[in-house]
Amino acid sequence: MLTRILSGDFPRSRVLSALLLLVVLYLATAPFLFSGARSLNVAATICVFIVLVASFDLLLGYCGVVSFAHAMFYGIGAYGVAIAMYKMGPTWTALATGAVSAIALSVLLSFLIALISLRVKAIFYTMMTLAFGAAFGALVMRLSGLTGGDDGRTFRLPEVLTPAWRLFEAPVFGTAVNGRVLTYYLIFAVSAALFLLMLRVVNSRFGRVLEAIRENDFRAEAIGYRTLYYRIAINCLAAALATCAGILMAIWLRYVGPQTTVGFNVMLNILLMAVIGGLGTVYGAVVGVALFVVAENYLQSLMGGLSGSLTAVPLLAKLFHPDRWLLWFGLVFVLSVYFFPSGIVGKLRAALPTAKGIR
Repeated sequence: MLTRILSGDFPRSRVLSALLLLVVLYLATAPFLFSGARSLNVAATICVFIVLVASFDLLLGYCGVVSFAHAMFYGIGAYGVAIAMYKMGPTWTALATGAVSAIALSVLLSFLIALISLRVKAIFYTMMTLAFGAAFGALVMRLSGLTGGDDGRTFRLPEVLTPAWRLFEAPVFGTAVNGRVLTYYLIFAVSAALFLLMLRVVNSRFGRVLEAIRENDFRAEAIGYRTLYYRIAINCLAAALATCAGILMAIWLRYVGPQTTVGFNVMLNILLMAVIGGLGTVYGAVVGVALFVVAENYLQSLMGGLSGSLTAVPLLAKLFHPDRWLLWFGLVFVLSVYFFPSGIVGKLRAALPTAKGIR
């Protein structure tokens, strides 16, 4: 049963298995084990970005294609739902209309971009995706009447997904099971399903051909594979998955804005998470996203406490000031790339012995 669920792709490392199990348990029980909106927001962000980063890894890690338009497809999903809910009202029909329209638009754009630029050198495709991403960001700002411009767009959800709605009158394990908790588990379930779908894709014959194209596209073409078709197909699939991640994030935040969806910082974060976790391993998205999001949300707090305790040494107190958390995180990133060139997952799979029953 487990073999079918994981498509035969086991972690193949005791440490990696433990890390993945820890992340899954945390995400599955977050509403009941951790109080406060912040911890639940961290868990929901991890769920969404696992889908987003894993879909980016389908391009870069498995096919060797570098795309800077991934944040654009993520933004299309978020804005598609937000605009539909804002214009049509908080109904399931509006939610479905926005989601389907956003996915269709992303697949069409991805198909056109890939069809135009993948026939030539990969660098041309990279520059094309960068241009499209920048153009979409400018379009979002220009169409302020529709998108809200720099202020973004807030919207309402169906009543069953609102904090005021209650599934049970009495709390469960001290937690009120309201629409917010239901929304979280909806995001968790959809993210898990999409992750397993990607695991299935990379372990299929299609995924093996992608790896062959990544290693030597001329040889793959010589033995009969139409590499352009495969690259277009994986671009469309990755775009659709990134759009789904944007849809889920919009549902969770009930807000979309240029800084949270289409900003270049979003694309940079995606790349960092993928590299830290390990390219060419879907599991790398889980590890990279969990480490990055937890550090982003809690490292500042930890550094604040440490800085306060070092007031007797002004230089150290300033060095560990919360505003300098990116400096330390950047240092950790540089060290991780130096000591883990294949990412955390790649290093664990290569260095640690295989456990019995875990391949």
